[in-house]
Amino acid sequence: MSLLRPPVSTPDVGIARLSVEHETLYHYDHPVEQSQHVACLRPLSDGGQRLLSFDMVVEPTPTQHSVRRDSHGNSRAYFAMHAAHADLRVLARSEVDVWHRYQSLDAERGPTCGEVRERLAYCAKAPFEAASEFLYASPFVPLHPELRAYGEASLRDDRPLAEAAIELMRRIHRDFTYAPASTDISTPILEVFGRRQGVCQDFAHLMLGCLRACGLAGRYVSGYLLTLPPPGEAPLVGADASHAWLSVWVPGLGLPLAEEWLDLDPTNDCVPGVHHVRVAHGRDFGDVTPLRGVIRGGGQHTLVVRVTTRLLSEKTTEAVLRTTTG
Repeated sequence: MSLLRPPVSTPDVGIARLSVEHETLYHYDHPVEQSQHVACLRPLSDGGQRLLSFDMVVEPTPTQHSVRRDSHGNSRAYFAMHAAHADLRVLARSEVDVWHRYQSLDAERGPTCGEVRERLAYCAKAPFEAASEFLYASPFVPLHPELRAYGEASLRDDRPLAEAAIELMRRIHRDFTYAPASTDISTPILEVFGRRQGVCQDFAHLMLGCLRACGLAGRYVSGYLLTLPPPGEAPLVGADASHAWLSVWVPGLGLPLAEEWLDLDPTNDCVPGVHHVRVAHGRDFGDVTPLRGVIRGGGQHTLVVRVTTRLLSEKTTEAVLRTTTG
């Protein structure tokens, strides 16, 4: 949950190199006899983002450890401890290059909402659209008539989908208040809708509910956001947090690095640029939880999470082109 707005990129910044340090600390009142955990902390490496380095340290040292890809292409680390322990520390460090995938975005071009709805609608013997797996209800994003009505005000059949989705994002940012600690991950989406306040994962789930209820595909994105401290203050190590936004499927948008997905951040009312680091995507938060697990013993526990995101360098689009073309 990001408390500070991202820095404003100059229009010609084409790539940024960022480092992320994500530390999770659990302290248990009583020893944990055994535990099994799944971590989703390794940033994606694809057309719009290149992972330069990643390492994850777990203390105490796990008895078992393995890494694999899930059905959405995210990296998951599985580890288990069979010896008693009263504390758990997981430290993930990453360095990534992030390209500005939407620098040449023209929201008025591309297919209309009606055209995309028609492509996603089930039709016997029609080609299968992989994006359709993000069309339906999921555990954290049930479909409700209230969300459909809210979404329909923007997502009209004759409007370009990119333009309409950006307007929906702006309406959510305008109509809802960012209020830290006002909700938790178990707060139902309709309660968020009624109270008109929440945090980043609430707004991502809310917009996904609007899109899907209107017959459009959207996926949840987890990651990190580079933020700036208030003027005159130094950055605080560990003061950042994980962040959440969403992607809407817009085929034919003409942006090769985006791979037909348009990222939108309703918390900050922006199309993500070079300061958003993508870790994973899925149907909702449940698919991309940074760290989850099952323990035997332990009693009550305390949790501390520290995230630090740093800007290492930036390059203009012209400099990037000179480098890649020689």
